[in-house]
Amino acid sequence: MHLENLVSMANQIGTFFSAYPDRQEALDGIATHIHKFWEPRMRLRLIEAVTAGQAPELMPLVSDAIQTHQAKLRPLASLS
Repeated sequence: MHLENLVSMANQIGTFFSAYPDRQEALDGIATHIHKFWEPRMRLRLIEAVTAGQAPELMPLVSDAIQTHQAKLRPLASLS
């Protein structure tokens, strides 16, 4: 899947959780949703893009969630 699509989907999730009054709850919610419903290769691609600074269109809240919960989101095995 193209990075632009992943960013768009992640931003939609971020928009939903941005309404939460508790920032930590929003970060946890974003990470949990991505972990539960995204395929491991999609999660890995988004993590790599955030780490490399290749996703400037990503909402700051989503970027923070990815960085904060990177260990939870990273697939257990290396994917080829």
